[in-house]
Amino acid sequence: MSVKLTEVARQAGVSLATASRVLNGSDRTPAAGIADRVRAAAEELGYVANAQAQALARSTTGLVGLVVHDIADPYFSAIAHGVQEAALKRRHQVLLAGTDIAGDTESEGGAELSAVNAFISYRTDAIILAASRLHSEDPRLSAALGRYIANGGRVVALGATHIPGAQSLTLPNEEGAAALAAALIEQGHRRFAILAGPPERNTARHRVEGFTRALAAAGLEPVAVVPGAFNSQGGFDATLECLEQVGIADKDAVTGIGAGPGDDAGAAGLCLLAANDVMALGAMTALRSRGLRIPQDVQVAGFDDIPTLRDHSPGLTTYRLPLEQIGRLAAELALDPSRSSDAAIAGQVVLRESAGAAQPDEA
Repeated sequence: MSVKLTEVARQAGVSLATASRVLNGSDRTPAAGIADRVRAAAEELGYVANAQAQALARSTTGLVGLVVHDIADPYFSAIAHGVQEAALKRRHQVLLAGTDIAGDTESEGGAELSAVNAFISYRTDAIILAASRLHSEDPRLSAALGRYIANGGRVVALGATHIPGAQSLTLPNEEGAAALAAALIEQGHRRFAILAGPPERNTARHRVEGFTRALAAAGLEPVAVVPGAFNSQGGFDATLECLEQVGIADKDAVTGIGAGPGDDAGAAGLCLLAANDVMALGAMTALRSRGLRIPQDVQVAGFDDIPTLRDHSPGLTTYRLPLEQIGRLAAELALDPSRSSDAAIAGQVVLRESAGAAQPDEA
């Protein structure tokens, strides 16, 4: 049976109000001797403070809500780690919710709304939306968050959002994709296909726009643009469809698809640009299932540089985002009203063996 605050007050010989001020964090803290007596009584009796009472006393719950797409995705786990690190420094705990519902966008939207409503009901001090924003925000979500912001809550979204009053942390998705494609073109690649991810997601659309912009600047066009889920299975399925579109059934079909006059077939052939790393890893599995070698037959590049890439061979060429830093900045923006959302997020191209780099990048 739980110990009541009245028992602590009686044990310490103080009023119920005084005990509440000490244990629930009110600004009106009694003298040090009295406070020590109350804390000693609470420890002796095994009293656990009521979080709701503490929230009323402090005008804060000390909670931050974080919405991600897929909890199992290393991209989101790295961001979540950064959010938690920054939140703990500000004496906040993180509540985490995922929206991945079997790739069903409508269900995902409902899951995100349900998570946000739960965070609001728990009176979280802030809500961070790390899942990629949809091209058109759910009006129910915008309305719920609008009311939350009007009541003093803070909302931070990764990427541009049309939610009134929300802060946005801009990521270099289009710029990074363009830089990655340009680097591969500079290496001599000329034949590209794009594993585009879900077109309704802004992150995927912006990365595809960056890829195609860099290709167009070099006078090139992708030989195929194939959408798919933002996960390994999506990359696997999109790759098989892509191979069918470009006429590569197996290793024997690679011969003769060189980038141009004088190029060797295979290594100078098709390069798959995936909208994120987990899709790229799924693509590599699909290529192996067809007996195709990486990078000798087909090259692959991803985006994000998720932490688990060090466990995969060949090393994946990608565009590195500072994922934990992004999480920390999002939390700082959410918990510090004076902080500007103009923080610059910089990434970098990382060339590894999967796209034919002579030496793997070990950074």
